[in-house]
Amino acid sequence: MSDYHFDTLTIHAGQEPDPTTGAIMPPIYQTSTYVQPAPAEHKGYEYSRTDNPTRTALQDCFAALEGAKYGLAFASGMATTDTILRLLKPGDHVVVGNDVYGGTYRLFERVYARYGLHFSWVDLTDLDAVKAAFTPQTRLLWLETPTNPYLALADIEALAQLAPDGVIVAVDNTFASPALQQPLKLGAHIVMHSATKYLGGHSDVVGGILATNDAELYEQLKFLQNAVGAVPAPLDCFLVLRGIKTLSVRMERHCENAMKIARFLEDHPAVKRVYYPGLESHPQHELAKRQMRAFGGMVSIILENEAVAKLMVTRTKLFSLAESLGGVESLIEHPYSMTHASTADSDIAVNPALVRLSVGIEHVEDLMADLQQALTD
Repeated sequence: MSDYHFDTLTIHAGQEPDPTTGAIMPPIYQTSTYVQPAPAEHKGYEYSRTDNPTRTALQDCFAALEGAKYGLAFASGMATTDTILRLLKPGDHVVVGNDVYGGTYRLFERVYARYGLHFSWVDLTDLDAVKAAFTPQTRLLWLETPTNPYLALADIEALAQLAPDGVIVAVDNTFASPALQQPLKLGAHIVMHSATKYLGGHSDVVGGILATNDAELYEQLKFLQNAVGAVPAPLDCFLVLRGIKTLSVRMERHCENAMKIARFLEDHPAVKRVYYPGLESHPQHELAKRQMRAFGGMVSIILENEAVAKLMVTRTKLFSLAESLGGVESLIEHPYSMTHASTADSDIAVNPALVRLSVGIEHVEDLMADLQQALTD
């Protein structure tokens, strides 16, 4: 399937018609176990924590989208992150971007730090600072790009080249999706997503997924997927597969709408600053043009203060006030008190005046009118 274009892969990769019935969609194999003709002799499946045919279809499809040999699916994005961290041992050191999803910070500092892992939170746009952060104990470089919620970009290729031998480079590609960015082709060892977001695309499933081209890493991660057991249900895999089929066309509309809204907000007198990689005012705009196919559906803005930000997110009508992102419907949230509340007392706390928009695929004029009325005194 690697010879096909991305749009074709979203529909066909890993998804052959069912050989028994001819069903065009992969069946939902809602089974916990599989009959074996003799002890330890099976047809590739023995227990659904270990493997499930619907999950296999999703993993193979996703691997193709990221240009990877191997894919592994999990019960959530955080379960995926957790599994990657389990590659490490007490005493190991991790270099992390200083703008990340609040749940990532919570997992790293409030869970894994208790078990002897050490974390350095670094501005990934400063290559000298990243280089200075590496130690002999560094085993992982963790990137988000674009970041959550400031939409800063990390130069994946430059950082991958900068990482010393033995350091795994892992990229959270959730905000971009493989439709816009393929980190493995830029030198990363692992790429992961919250499949809840753009891959699923319809706000009806929670999941996570990763891909790699490294056979040794894959074997370790596959062992952990089975041993730890944070795997997705067959129906969840089916729903993500269904969402992926329209990923390419959805991302086109997300990006188109987000660009128009970012320009609208940049000219709005109530908005102090707009963060969007597609704007010429973005400090990594040139990197975005080089590293991404388009600029994504996420926009963040700074308003006058926290009170104004909280008021604005309660006044929208089409933009629903809710956590998460990447669905067909537009969402709005206040990261300081919602998705990033775990960072509030840390050095990487989010500006309380920041509002994050997940721009959906509704008509853009309706979305802009909604934002206009929400920002009007």
